[in-house]
Amino acid sequence: MAFSLLSPIPSSTSLSFTLSAITASNNASSSSSLYSLYHPKGTLRTRTATSIFGASGNLRIDSMADNYNSQLVCRVGGCGGGGELDDMDEGEIQRIGNEDEDDEEFIQANISSAASPDRWDVLGLGQAMVDFSGVVDDEFLEKLGLEKGTRKLINHEERGKLLQAMDGCSYKAAAGGSLSNTLVALARLGSQSIGDRPLNVAMAGSIGGDPLGSFYGTKLRRANVNFLSAPIKDGTTGTVIVLTTPDAQRTMLAYQGTSSVVNYDSCLASLIAKTNVFVVEGYLFELSDTIRTITKACEEAHRNGALVAVTASDVSCIERHYDDFWDIVGNYADIVFANSDEARAFCHFSAEESPISATRYMSHFVPFVSVTDGINGSYIGVKGEAIYIPPSPCVPVDTCGAGDAYASGILYGILRGVSDLKGMGDMAATIAATVVGQQGTRLRVQDAVELARSHAFRLNGSGVRTDVGS
Repeated sequence: MAFSLLSPIPSSTSLSFTLSAITASNNASSSSSLYSLYHPKGTLRTRTATSIFGASGNLRIDSMADNYNSQLVCRVGGCGGGGELDDMDEGEIQRIGNEDEDDEEFIQANISSAASPDRWDVLGLGQAMVDFSGVVDDEFLEKLGLEKGTRKLINHEERGKLLQAMDGCSYKAAAGGSLSNTLVALARLGSQSIGDRPLNVAMAGSIGGDPLGSFYGTKLRRANVNFLSAPIKDGTTGTVIVLTTPDAQRTMLAYQGTSSVVNYDSCLASLIAKTNVFVVEGYLFELSDTIRTITKACEEAHRNGALVAVTASDVSCIERHYDDFWDIVGNYADIVFANSDEARAFCHFSAEESPISATRYMSHFVPFVSVTDGINGSYIGVKGEAIYIPPSPCVPVDTCGAGDAYASGILYGILRGVSDLKGMGDMAATIAATVVGQQGTRLRVQDAVELARSHAFRLNGSGVRTDVGS
């Protein structure tokens, strides 16, 4: 069958693939094949990478239980110091930590307290920042001289003044970030095993040895994502204050703190050495000196037979760090997650170019490309071809976090050994639609359970081994 560059592969078409050479043994081995990649800047790049499409292989699924959502509600004035976060103590963290919002009847009591598994199914490396979300009016922004709808970096003093201005306002706090949204959703999908063992999901990053750092790690662990990086003594955990006006526009003020420094050390290397899929958050490319950390981490991942996934994160981030992104994507990435604008930015395409073209172009350099296009659907690109995934119907409430949720569905399908890309994409689209149809960026426990169960028969019918690891 011949495919036109201007039209997607028909929905009935399936490109089959299976992951290979990823095992659960402590001494993971990989059959390597030589990829010759032509870099968009004109350089022929040759790399050795894990052969993941075309050979047979399976992933071991280890056990871990899911727990509950990492959001809470408190009053700014009740967080100590007239709204300054650094004054919170462990008691305050524990108190507000009991105010999580989720469907408690679905909370499982068997929180894992066992030692680390032999291998992590997924380890994510990203910015560990606490999100504070509040609703304000235009007058509030004008009084503080904030431009609506923008994202701005602020310093410690500016953060304190902003929180003091919010004193008495209600807001939500969460162990936030794009990557953490994806990892929490994946852990929740993987907690309710349908014949398989639950997934082991973890995150590494940089937090301070302050109450907010403790809060971040605690909240992820309660959502069954193990935060594995030790806090930096005397460090200050980063925060993002998200101010939403009645017209649904978000103004974001980011204080990076310790989160702006992510070092490569022996501890991170040892974690990556026992990981099946290593995910790098694109926002890390914004931080100074992190490209060295990312490069060494990706090298370690491939050396130990892991797949490397990269999230695009933001168009402006790609444009500012284009060469750094392609150094990693062209040499190490096995999977790339992007939306249509980000995919075009990767390709240096104009806004008039179709996301199909961008997907196909990128798939010449990356074995697996996932491109979302909002209400228009999404695409999965493999070997120069693109499979169209229609959008899952929903009544949109909040589109924030849709792409993060979609990525969790793709990772879930890959880890479960799904060979039908169309079926994998359909599940990812359904997960994204579920998050879009609710308030908040996290896939709820109840929804994750129902989604995993409802798609079990389709996934099993497309080549999933339900006896893996038994």
